[in-house]
Amino acid sequence: MQPLLLMFFGLGTAIRLASLAVSKRHEAALRRAGAVEHGALNSRLLALAHVLFYLACLGEGWLRGARFDGLSLAGLVVYLAAIAMLVWIVRLLGPIWTVKVMIAPGHPVNRHWLFRTVRHPNYFLNILPELVGFALIFHALWTLALGLPVYLVILANRIRQEEEAMRALFAGKA
Repeated sequence: MQPLLLMFFGLGTAIRLASLAVSKRHEAALRRAGAVEHGALNSRLLALAHVLFYLACLGEGWLRGARFDGLSLAGLVVYLAAIAMLVWIVRLLGPIWTVKVMIAPGHPVNRHWLFRTVRHPNYFLNILPELVGFALIFHALWTLALGLPVYLVILANRIRQEEEAMRALFAGKA
């Protein structure tokens, strides 16, 4: 495997760790404000699936002897667009953005056009493209074919839990 791909794995990991640090800071503030976490077990499973997906991409890329080529470039473009969406979504949600489902008393509902237009943009415009892009960078087609459906099952449960937790916020604020 090319050093460039190893460097990219490190960069991708660093980006995710930085987003986790932001999430932890927001989570602590939300908890101080009386926020309640919903779907804690599923959040842990989702985090584990994310880590395993990254590691599987690296492992498959290593086994394939992946080289940075046109497929990797296409994956990089998708990945960078996904990370740009992550940054935008974190900025739009501000202190209520976390990697967990946290609902505080008086929790604000973001009415930005992105959230009105795309249901769950963090999942569909950030996380899923991020995973697809990451897999393509490493030529991890088996990881994509087998790992993404597993991830989707956990993510579908997360979306159900999030919608259930937020239902009361939207009732009467429509």
